[in-house]
Amino acid sequence: MIVEHRTYTFRPGTVDSWMKKYEAEGLPVQKKHLNRFLGLYVSEIGHLHTTVLMWGYDSLADREARRAAMYGDPEWQKFIGEIWALNAIQSQDVMIMNPAPFSPGV
Repeated sequence: MIVEHRTYTFRPGTVDSWMKKYEAEGLPVQKKHLNRFLGLYVSEIGHLHTTVLMWGYDSLADREARRAAMYGDPEWQKFIGEIWALNAIQSQDVMIMNPAPFSPGV
């Protein structure tokens, strides 16, 4: 399994409204397409106004196919358009993480 690790930095005061919208509208669409939701974490100490979102995939090809299907979904297009219109996200960083040979499940 590979892990997609997404870090989002938000404008101060916008994380809570983004999370409510994401939980209600974005996450259900992503779960339908991306399948293996590993978690969403919110910073409390350190870089504030930051979230980390993680998804698991069998391979890069699996990720590519699943994300292509999601991008083709009209529900996702509606959601992501509304998210960008909020102008809440200041930056995003996406990493693909490979497990170390001694990681659980390898």
